[in-house]
Amino acid sequence: MADMTRDVRNETLDEVDRRIVDLLRDDARIPNSRLAELAGIAPSTCLARVRSLVERGVITGFSASVSPAALGLGLEALISVSIRTGARQRIGEFRADLEHRPEVRQLFFLGGAEDFVLHVAVQNTDALREFVVEQLSAHPAVASTRTSLVFQHHENRVLPK
Repeated sequence: MADMTRDVRNETLDEVDRRIVDLLRDDARIPNSRLAELAGIAPSTCLARVRSLVERGVITGFSASVSPAALGLGLEALISVSIRTGARQRIGEFRADLEHRPEVRQLFFLGGAEDFVLHVAVQNTDALREFVVEQLSAHPAVASTRTSLVFQHHENRVLPK
C-alpha cells in the first residue's frame, strides 16, 4: 500500500481521477470493468489509473466499513485528551500506545486546545470508563480528558470539487 506519510498536497487529480476516487469511495469492491465503464475509460486505462493513484499516495487503502454495533461495540465516544505541559516529549509514545488499541477507531493529533481526539467504540459505559481511567487518565503524559458520547455518526463520502 501507499506510504501514508507521503505529502500528497501537490498531487493533481483530473476529472477522471476524481471520478474513479468517488466511485471507489462508494464501493471499493467495484469490479475494474464496471469502474472503467462508469469513469468512461478503457479497463486497462482504469487499472493503470488506480495503480497510479495508489502509488502516488492518493488512495491509501481499500477496506470494509464494519458496524461497531455488529461486533458488540454498542457505545461510541469522542475523547479529547490534553497532554501535560512537561510531557510534550512523550507525545509520540502516547500516540504509539493508543494506535493499536482495539477500542480506538480513529486517533487525531491536533493543534488547538486539545492535543488528541480519539474516536472509540466499546461494549458499554463500564468498558468506556475502564478505558478512560486505565488507558488515558493513568498515562503519565495525560493532563486531562473530556468524553462525549456519539449518538449518531455520518461519514461524508462526497469529495469537494
